[in-house]
This record gives sequence, structure tokens and C-alpha cells, in this order.
Amino acid sequence: MREGLTAISLFSGCGGLDLGVQNAGFRILAGVDNDPASAASHARNFEGAKFYLGDIADFTEPLANSLMDRRELADVDLLVGGPPCPPFSKSRFYRTDKPRAMHDPLGEATITGYLETLRWLRPKVFLLENVAGMAFKPHADTVRHIVDTARGFGYTCQQRVLNAADYGVPQIRQRFFIVGSSEGIDFKFPAPTHRPSSLTDHSDLAVWRTAQEAIGDLDTDELATDLGHFAGGKYHNLLEQIPPGDNYLFFTAKRGHPAPQFEWRKRYWSFLLKLSPDLPSWTIQARRSNNMGPFHWRNRILRIEEVKRLQTFPDAWYLSGNVEQQWRQVGNAVPPLLAEALGKAVAESIHQKSAEAAA
Repeated sequence: MREGLTAISLFSGCGGLDLGVQNAGFRILAGVDNDPASAASHARNFEGAKFYLGDIADFTEPLANSLMDRRELADVDLLVGGPPCPPFSKSRFYRTDKPRAMHDPLGEATITGYLETLRWLRPKVFLLENVAGMAFKPHADTVRHIVDTARGFGYTCQQRVLNAADYGVPQIRQRFFIVGSSEGIDFKFPAPTHRPSSLTDHSDLAVWRTAQEAIGDLDTDELATDLGHFAGGKYHNLLEQIPPGDNYLFFTAKRGHPAPQFEWRKRYWSFLLKLSPDLPSWTIQARRSNNMGPFHWRNRILRIEEVKRLQTFPDAWYLSGNVEQQWRQVGNAVPPLLAEALGKAVAESIHQKSAEAAA
């Protein structure tokens, strides 16, 4: 009889979901991604795990059988993965020139690829992650398609938007999860472990972790500089005047600024967005930018070392590629601490079924 629980990840990136479920007790058998830098990062961080560098559509059952031990592949406990999020992001509500959800070729190919892997792999549980926007009404058909397809494979599905800050991540990061369980497995989403300080009726929970707690000790001149990017770009002088925790709306007439620079809600919310040391970070984006934050409260672009902390990666987590590639890998990742909470809930439900079967 094999030892321990096993998992396979799709759209693996540098391994945020993988690290979380590994810390929850799963052994990572393999990862899949079409990004060479992510493949190199994953190989260094998950020694012994196989990796397929290529498109999800090509990750077929025969290919997987040639890559992995067939006996292990026949009894996988967990499939995890977050299909690329742009087709489901808020930006598509403004970029009306671009298709949304599965009308976008990327959305159609990646969702279909995930479900096709689920069809032939048939793990005990699957977890699919995406941006919170996937839960919005315009994407209801996609969610229904995922759930109906999985139900046809014998899974019972639950879905929920979780805030990473509620699970000890020093970042306000809303993400949508669908978890499907095979017969007899009673999965329950993990209860929050943290709360905003304003929520006083749950005083048994720890208060949200702040950006200062996470990265305050890294604010030294010994680390790398902005490496080609300048926080705020031509608006750097305005960024310096924005209070910590605020954004470009500080410079609008509606907020009462005596010399307005911008119109109300005519920019992305992250434009000139600055961290507050006393709050969790705002959502880390997948791209470094001169204008789109969050920026450090000292009016500079965050450093890779800080972004890893805000996403709850270990300091020693290896990232391949240049600074832009490293940033994209970390920014696209599920915070490992949130993934660990979900992984523990999955593991508990699988162990519970095993215990009941043995009784």
C-alpha cells in the first residue's frame, strides 16, 4: 500500500498551490506549465517531481503515463490548478474589444484542458482556482459548464470566494475556488483563522497580518533597487504626496483635493496605489509597473524579496529568469499559506473517508 497523499498540478507556475498542498501533507508527483521560467523554478523547488513543459492540451493520458509511474498515476488523491485568469479578470469589463471567459480562446483552451485531465485522471478531489471575477454573473455559464462536466464524472462540487488575508496571508487577495469531491468524501472549506481589526465579534481569531509585519525588516538599501522601473513614472511627485493605503483618487475633486489631477474612477483602482504599513498589502499584480501598484509606502517599487513575503513564499524559494519573469511567477501564484489551509481541509476529508471505510 502506498504511503501518503499525492497531488498533480496544472498551470503550476513557480508552485504556490503546490507548496501549500505539499505543506498540508501531499507529495507533488508532477507539474504542468508552458512557461520555461516556471518549469525551471518548479524543478528546483520540487525535487523528484516530474514536469511537463508544454500546453495543457498536449498533457494527455499517454503522455502522463510515459512521464510518471503508472501505478501512482492510477490512484492520485488531488488535482490542483488555476487556469490563466485574464479571460475572467475585471479588466475584461473595461476592455470590451477583448472576448471574455470561454469566448476567449485562452479561456476555452485552458478550462477544457483542465476538465479533460480531470476526465482521464479521476483523482479523489480536484481544486480549480481563479480570480474572484469568475464568480461574477457574466461568467456563470463557464462555472456551470465546469460544475456540470465534473458532476458527469461523479464529483460533488462546492464553490466559494476566499480572501487570503482571512488565512494569515498579509495580503487582501480574493480568489474563487471550485472543489470537487468523489463519492463518500465530505469536503468542507476551511474556516478563517484571521479577521480585520474592525470585526470585533470574532475576537477569538487573530487580526489580519500587516505589510509592516511581513516586510518591515526588508526595507534596507542592501537589497536591489528598482531595476529599470521608477515608481509612479512621470507621476512620482504625486505618488510621494498620496497617503499610505490610498491611490490616485486622493487627487480628485470628489475627494476634495484643492488641485485635482485625475477624474473620479477614470483609472484602474491600482493606479498609484500605495501600501499602508498598518494594513495587509493590496493584491500583488502579475506585472511590475511604473504606475500600477501596490507600491511601498516609501514611494518605491516593491522588491522580489518583499513580493515573495507578501505572497507567503519562503525567503529561499527559487525563482528562475529575470526580475520581470520572477515577478510574474510570484504575482500569478496562489499564496502558499492559503493553499495549505485548503490542502489540509482536503486531506482531512480524504482521511475521514478512509477511516470510515476501515471501521
